[in-house]
Amino acid sequence: MTPEWPLWSAEHPAEESEPPRCPSCGEPVTPSASFCESCGAAVTPTAPAPAPAEPTEASSQTQRLGVRNSQAATCTSCGGTIDADGYCTTCGTKAPSPQDHYRQSPADWVGGVCDRGLQHSRNEDALGLWADGECAVLVVCDGVSSSTDADAASGAAVQAVRAGLVDTVAASAPGTDLAAVMAVAFVDVAAAANQAIIAVTPAEAANAPSATVAAAVVCGDEMHFANLGDSRVYFLSGGDGVLLSLDDSMAQAFIDQGMERSEAEALPRAHAITKWLGRDAVDIVPRVGSYRPTEPGWVLVCSDGLWNYASTPAELAAQLNAAAATTADPTLIAAGLVSWANAQGGRDNITVALARCPAPSAPTTLEADSSTVEELPEHG
Repeated sequence: MTPEWPLWSAEHPAEESEPPRCPSCGEPVTPSASFCESCGAAVTPTAPAPAPAEPTEASSQTQRLGVRNSQAATCTSCGGTIDADGYCTTCGTKAPSPQDHYRQSPADWVGGVCDRGLQHSRNEDALGLWADGECAVLVVCDGVSSSTDADAASGAAVQAVRAGLVDTVAASAPGTDLAAVMAVAFVDVAAAANQAIIAVTPAEAANAPSATVAAAVVCGDEMHFANLGDSRVYFLSGGDGVLLSLDDSMAQAFIDQGMERSEAEALPRAHAITKWLGRDAVDIVPRVGSYRPTEPGWVLVCSDGLWNYASTPAELAAQLNAAAATTADPTLIAAGLVSWANAQGGRDNITVALARCPAPSAPTTLEADSSTVEELPEHG
């Protein structure tokens, strides 16, 4: 029965049917489309193309992203020409962007992978890693998809947070109470990241770009961490581990009231976040903490694109151990976790950052090669 509500009757007439969906990825497509905007697959139009609309001015961030997507002149699928919109003029395949999948390996004990996933049209996550001696910085930012230019927000935030934490670690003298220093630094870098996002926010943006952040600093046998939003920090050992961060989300609010985690995280609005970074953020103070493991293991910082499929430390430890069965390279292990998340559906962008803890006493910094990305891809 159609509800007796003026807005419903005005905007959703009873005879209105569901929009057609892409046979490849299942995302809604416009009736006149020949190709899916999410995955680029061919679809059969069910309605004639509409008359051309008056051109509208895209935001500056979107314009720059479009330019970068069009820099690949040749289609990797058929060899056709990539148009300015980033799609092949022959087969309609979307050109890959450097942001769709990238890796960072600053040392042989630190590595990470950032991936678009299978169902999103672009990667709105961002990854920032650094390592020197026995210290490492791991940063993951997840752009809030409901906001405009979420990828620009995460890119600006991750660079600000990484730079601030690297400066803090580099300036800390031996014997410093690093826990106290990092507790202050995490608050400072969150504020800096918020300003960085505001700096890339178009003045006309009605829904300001925003992002979450999770970060960890490993120095020898101690680690320090912070988060704001629902990206997470774990410590995982041989068969178990601990979730160190605490989500700012509706699911966590129900968990705090006594609901089981599995039930709370299955609620319809479980992923609604209560804190974020951006021009419209109200509270930008992160949760911070320190942890000293009692056994060797891995520090894992990740976006919800991974933990959606394995939320508890034991579940994630099982997947990490499976990925580590054939390699000790943290970047390849992270890639294995990303591949596993994509195999579960890849419904969100996926970012995984790993560091061994305790840190090796004499780690070797890797030389840049085809699998080592020392610089972040430009996010606008």
